[in-house]
Amino acid sequence: MPVIRSWARTDVGKKRKHNEDAFLADDALGLYVVADGMGGHAAGEVASAQAVQSIRAALAPSRSILERFAASPSVEARESMTSLMETAIQKACADVFDLSQADADRGGMGTTVVAMLLVGKNAVIGHVGDSRVYLYRKGHAHQLTEDHTIVQEQLKRGLITRAELATAENRNVITRAVGIQSSVPVDTLITELLPGDLYLLCSDGLHGYLQDDELPALFGQERDKLVDLLVDLALQRGGRDNITAVALAVEDAEDAAAAEVEGKTEVLRRIPLFQHMTYKELLAILGIARGRQFSKGQTIIKEGDPGDELFILFRGTVEVSKSGMTIAQLHAGGHFGEMGLVDQAPRSATVVSVEETSAISLDRESLLRLMRKDPLIAVKLLWSFVQVLSERLRNANDALADLKQELDQTRHEPGGGSEPVAGSGPR
Repeated sequence: MPVIRSWARTDVGKKRKHNEDAFLADDALGLYVVADGMGGHAAGEVASAQAVQSIRAALAPSRSILERFAASPSVEARESMTSLMETAIQKACADVFDLSQADADRGGMGTTVVAMLLVGKNAVIGHVGDSRVYLYRKGHAHQLTEDHTIVQEQLKRGLITRAELATAENRNVITRAVGIQSSVPVDTLITELLPGDLYLLCSDGLHGYLQDDELPALFGQERDKLVDLLVDLALQRGGRDNITAVALAVEDAEDAAAAEVEGKTEVLRRIPLFQHMTYKELLAILGIARGRQFSKGQTIIKEGDPGDELFILFRGTVEVSKSGMTIAQLHAGGHFGEMGLVDQAPRSATVVSVEETSAISLDRESLLRLMRKDPLIAVKLLWSFVQVLSERLRNANDALADLKQELDQTRHEPGGGSEPVAGSGPR
């Protein structure tokens, strides 16, 4: 099991009279939460505190589900974990909403939430609003949550540029919050914990003062002092809002399995189908993938059989054959079966493992669920499919043109042509 260390700090900042942020750093439960409340008459403090309390109360009794996931982190177990996180945040939403309805002074109160629950060598993240989770891994900083704000929606639609985000008038207006209504859409993400990982959960009072290009240098500082360094930096740069940071570090020794996990994202990134994905989106893809192991000589797919899975190789070699003739060998980084994600046509070739082979597979139904949940992933995947199919169509056209040219040359060579048989049509 990974060894986890955590640090946390909150500060009222230089401009606010009350601290409406709340946090939880429970190493025993493996639960970490940051909530940034909003509302008059100190209602924001009530909303954020209630949200943290409700999430912990909802997740703490679920040890049996957590243990099953840790023992066998299958796709089904991952779905159970994300459902558990969604349910916990929905419970917080209902609880905060009920409090606001019971007291006129608290009407309209709400809170952002980011929550991270560690289970074995994995973690599930739940997110509503504009508080964030960052991952610092192998010298690179990745934002694992997407702000639910008006400006983020405008950025996605191309209405503003990234350079305009910092000065946009409505940059702090959020489009989702816990407790404004009785329920709220919750974003979730499963990530594997690797030795050396650093995760940071924070409110916008901190990340609003951080620039993307400085994150790797900041997160690479001494971990025992990182939370204080970041909060003090936000205070030095203005401290206009409450500031909260929770950091946790994975401190196990390096192992081969961890290196393989990181390698999977790099392999995915090299595949044309996933070339436009962010790191967060690649983690989402891996979250629905099934680990597959094939022994030497094992048939993975058979020509003519139905199939709905894409296979991606991470170790080993497979042989691809059609009508009994070998047409290719694929190695680590190779992939096959992607058309099964599009339609239910029979497999066009047979694939057999040449040696012990490790792979992952993505099935159509799981991918469709992810695409429905995240429209941006859907757009990127569909665009990549169009590009892949367009390239194949161009290659096919080029091959046909070359074949036609060869046939034309053959017909015009002396003795190369033949007279048509009287009465015969095209064959």
